[in-house]
Amino acid sequence: HVQLVESGGGSTQAGGSLRLSCTASGYIYSRGCMGWFRQAPGKEREAGAAVDTSDGGTYYADSVKGRFTISQDNAKYTVYLQMNSLKPEDTAMYYCAHGYGAPWYAPQRYKFWGQGTQVTVS
Repeated sequence: HVQLVESGGGSTQAGGSLRLSCTASGYIYSRGCMGWFRQAPGKEREAGAAVDTSDGGTYYADSVKGRFTISQDNAKYTVYLQMNSLKPEDTAMYYCAHGYGAPWYAPQRYKFWGQGTQVTVS
């Protein structure tokens, strides 16, 4: 049974920081790509960042580059998304996902998804 469990969402003011966590089942964590996506009301789901858990390679969307950092703790099967300098336009439901293949930003390449965690920036 594959699980992706997210935590760490919440509310903050513009300029603030939040850190999201996603813990995955061990047998999928060690291969493939763990990504963070977000979806605001009335908008399409968009990729934010991803990490290849086998080699540590990271990928960022232009909208978050320089403000968000994705990292991993292999011992805990956990991926983090540190979000700094948050803006109101970052407000969305954030989802963790696991997948294979390319491109990293395409939602359709991700097979497993978490339940989502809300981030609100005012």
